[in-house]
Amino acid sequence: MPDSSSNRGVMIVLAYLWPLAIVPLLLEKDDADVQWHAKHGLVLLAAELLLLIGLALLTGLVGLATFAFGCALSMFMILIWVAILGVHIVAIIKGMGGTRLIIPGISEYANRF
Repeated sequence: MPDSSSNRGVMIVLAYLWPLAIVPLLLEKDDADVQWHAKHGLVLLAAELLLLIGLALLTGLVGLATFAFGCALSMFMILIWVAILGVHIVAIIKGMGGTRLIIPGISEYANRF
């Protein structure tokens, strides 16, 4: 990519650091690949927030009904966080390598913007 900027790697890393994805979205308007990664990072942020809010509500309701199941769901939330971090790490590694991590059902929204 001859027209890529000198801070492309930093921008791809920022694209997957939750709200910091706004930085490459605003600063790297000429690099279509960085723009895609920034949009993908924001779509991932929205999907993760919806998932975590839904699981938190479910855990709270189940915890009120039965304490043991609420504790078990809390442990499940920790596994979800680890999985989310893993997805972000893989997306950063693939982005630095010049490819994209395509997540079915989620990545299509990055192309719509």
